[in-house]
Amino acid sequence: MNVLRTIYLTSIFQSVHPNSKTFWRIARSRSTEDFESAPYVVTLLSSSLWVYYGITKPGGLLVATVNGVGVVMEAVYVTLFLLFATPQLRAKTAVLVAALDVGFLGAVVLVTSLAVHGSLRVMVIGTICACLNVFMYGSPLAAMKTVITTKSVEYMPFFLSFFLFLNGGIWTVYAILDKDIFLGIPNGIGLILGTIQLIVYLIYVNAKASKQLGDSHEEEWQHQQLINSNSEHEADEEAHI
Repeated sequence: MNVLRTIYLTSIFQSVHPNSKTFWRIARSRSTEDFESAPYVVTLLSSSLWVYYGITKPGGLLVATVNGVGVVMEAVYVTLFLLFATPQLRAKTAVLVAALDVGFLGAVVLVTSLAVHGSLRVMVIGTICACLNVFMYGSPLAAMKTVITTKSVEYMPFFLSFFLFLNGGIWTVYAILDKDIFLGIPNGIGLILGTIQLIVYLIYVNAKASKQLGDSHEEEWQHQQLINSNSEHEADEEAHI
C-alpha cells in the first residue's frame, strides 16, 4: 500500500509540474506565442482514455484517479489555447478537440460499451491506450535529433526529459506490481527513451558549456590582440615623430 501511495503522489506531482511554467506564461501574456496546441490535445485524449481504462478494469482506481488529474490539467491548457491563441490556431485547436477529444474518444467509449464485453473490453481499451502512449513517448525523438544536429540542448529542456524518464519509470514499476501489460509496454519504452534523452542532454549540455568557454577565451584573446596592435601602432607613431 505504501508503494502504491508513493506512486500515486509522485505521479500527480510529475503530471502537474512539467507544463506549469508554460501555463503561467500564457496566462500572464494572454498569448500562446509560438506554442502548439496539438500536444496538449493529444495528451488530453490519452489521459481521458486511461481514465476510461481505469474505470473499466477491476482494481484500476489508481490509474483512473491519477489520469483524472491529467485530464483536468490538460483541459485547462487546451482552454487557454481556445481563449488566447490567434484565430487560425484557435480554429485548428477547436477542430482537433472536436475530432480527437470528442469524436474519437466518444467512438471508443460507444463501441467498447455496446459491441465489446467482459475481459475483451479491457483488452481493447488497453491496446488503444498503449498504442497512443507509444506514439506520445516517441514524439521527443525529433527533439533529440535537433539536439544532436545543433549540439545544443536549447530545444530539449532538462525537466521535460527528466519527467519523461520519471513518468515511464513510475508506471513501469506499477505495471510490474499490478502485472499490467498495457501499462508496462508503453511506459517501459518511455523509460528507455527518457533515459536516452537524459544521456543526450548530459552529453550536449557539457558540449554547449565547453563551446561557450571556448568562445569566451577566443574573444578575450582577440581583444588582447587588438590592444597589443593598438599599442604597437601608437609606439610606431611616437617613434616616427
